[in-house]
Amino acid sequence: MTGIGYDVHQFAEDRPLVLGGVTIPHSHGLAGHSDADVLCHAIADAVLGALGQPDIGHFFPPGDPACLGISSLKILEKCRELADVVAMEHGNIHRSSELGAAALVRLLERCDALRKPQRFANLLAAMQCSAMADAGAAPAVYPQRQRLLVALAAAQAIAADTIAKDAMARGLQGPAIGELLQQPRVVAVATALGWQAAPG
Repeated sequence: MTGIGYDVHQFAEDRPLVLGGVTIPHSHGLAGHSDADVLCHAIADAVLGALGQPDIGHFFPPGDPACLGISSLKILEKCRELADVVAMEHGNIHRSSELGAAALVRLLERCDALRKPQRFANLLAAMQCSAMADAGAAPAVYPQRQRLLVALAAAQAIAADTIAKDAMARGLQGPAIGELLQQPRVVAVATALGWQAAPG
């Protein structure tokens, strides 16, 4: 996958000039909602483009108060996180139609999909673009995307807070709570995908 990125900001007075995360002494900086680091923005757009994603304005809207003055190195970090998950789970997502409920739940957990569902949706969009590139044409459907979104919705629907609170009241911590949460998630995913049992 290949991506191309570019960015343009006007010069502005009373603004720092930041390029690649480095503040450069200058009489003018660049206007922008974030730190207006055009180098980081161009790299971020290239990474997102390679992943088949919209540009950084989609993920970091100019009007979002949370993005006001944000370091563009943080923007790059978020883009890298998505690229890392794509690299690690690329094959597993493409072959997810072969996976049982337990394996699907483990995949969702490795992708941190339960805590970051929007990033997971972006990941699936990137995987669909990857399938298009591999096929040399747009596939009519990418069934893995819908299957994994159904699995995610089912896993999210269990009463995780209640289970975790009960577990902590019994003195369980960390990984033990995670193991306790996994079984109802597996059952929920198996049920959502129409399996009688919860195959691995």
